[in-house]
Amino acid sequence: MKHQAFNPYLPSYEYVPDGEPRVFGDRLYIYGSHDQFGGTDFCLNDYVCWSAPLTDLSDWRYEGVIYRKDQDPRNKDGKMHMCAPDCVRGPDGRYYLYYQLHVLTCTCVAVADSPVGPFEYYGCVQHPDGTPWGEKKGDSFAFDPGVLVDDDGRIYLYVGNSPAPGFFKTVLKLRGNRVEEAVCLELESDMITVKGGEHPIVPGPALAKGTAYDGHGFFEASSIRKIDRHYYFVYSSILSHELCYAVSDKPTGDFHFGGTLVSIADIGYRGNPTPLNYTGNTHGGMAEINGQWYIFYHRQTNKMKCCRQACAEKLTIAPDGSIPQVEVTSCGLNDGPLAGKGSYDARIACNLSGKDGTFKSDDARKKDKKNIHPYFTQSGTDREKNGDQYIANMTDGCWCGFKYFSFDGTENTLTVTVRTGAVGTLRVYTDRNLPPVASISVDPCDGWTEFSGKLSLPGGNAPLYFVYSGDGKLDFSAFEIR
Repeated sequence: MKHQAFNPYLPSYEYVPDGEPRVFGDRLYIYGSHDQFGGTDFCLNDYVCWSAPLTDLSDWRYEGVIYRKDQDPRNKDGKMHMCAPDCVRGPDGRYYLYYQLHVLTCTCVAVADSPVGPFEYYGCVQHPDGTPWGEKKGDSFAFDPGVLVDDDGRIYLYVGNSPAPGFFKTVLKLRGNRVEEAVCLELESDMITVKGGEHPIVPGPALAKGTAYDGHGFFEASSIRKIDRHYYFVYSSILSHELCYAVSDKPTGDFHFGGTLVSIADIGYRGNPTPLNYTGNTHGGMAEINGQWYIFYHRQTNKMKCCRQACAEKLTIAPDGSIPQVEVTSCGLNDGPLAGKGSYDARIACNLSGKDGTFKSDDARKKDKKNIHPYFTQSGTDREKNGDQYIANMTDGCWCGFKYFSFDGTENTLTVTVRTGAVGTLRVYTDRNLPPVASISVDPCDGWTEFSGKLSLPGGNAPLYFVYSGDGKLDFSAFEIR
């Protein structure tokens, strides 16, 4: 790689959640929804695409806007948001972008001659009589499409939504939509007409009771991949903060629960019961790049549910086809741990917590009435370049973690870039249950200011945890090890 790769892997100003990774030719392309920094709802911006060469996953290129909200004829005023998409290359060699407008019940399709567009509206996934699928009584709510073009050229669409009981679920049921499971639809070669009926594949939370899916029933975020002869269905469970998977030997049924792939709070990783991040929803898919499989997902920022950023981690597929849960890190797409010397933005922290723990990001502004919890944010408004993301509002006992670095065992100088109006201390640990490996005093300062201290730790791979103690609050921009 020309540079090291980090999480989030896109620039600090970019908010592309729900990322579906797709390899076309010699490049990896990311198709996701597009949040607006400071926005009050999900998916407010037009679709954009980013890509990177398979030989260098640190070298991301902005491909621009590939499809606008107002290109859909039912959304000429652009008021409806475009939710999580997927993109596949059809048997005809063209590229098909599947998406949903957030208040409609059907899956829409756009098509282009290039993986980066420009995409043009094609139509709605439809019954053979032309009725959009999702608009007939008994059709499943066609949310969060995932698409597979199988080796034999047959095309399968995976959709569904199974929320917890409440207003939204009641409305969908009144519309006549099924909201109890994920389903698979086979499509004709036109990529848009349903061939046959629905095939239920993974149960929602109610149907999951008493089965292997119990506690991890399907919620949303369908994604499908074929690995060898097996079909892996990735989805967001009713817990929302995790991506789970199910496996089958055929695309339309007999899926068996596999487990959790990743939790954005590391809940369940090696038995951990404690959230190590502020939780919220997540969505993503798997990709194989140079023989290595990855899971792509997203995290929350700005103390909100809907300012989300793209991350990824390496997966290990066992000989029996199972995939153990992976830990969230700061270096997901990197070749290995980050270098033990260099400059790092605080925004690549993979753990973030208040003194007394975390909570769901969609409740943050309501729950943090005392304004004592830290969060990722940036100055200014939503924009396309020159980001300055940082960790804001670290009050007494707040901490952030970075994983992992490769240290050579020499004594180093650690410099932090912060701004604060109070006197305090940043203590640095490789294990929060052991003595600190550095202690840096900070004083009131105008603007971003550097403070330094000695960092002493043995060689090998290790995380770094920064814990703030003191009065007032501290904003944390970057650190350097030299």
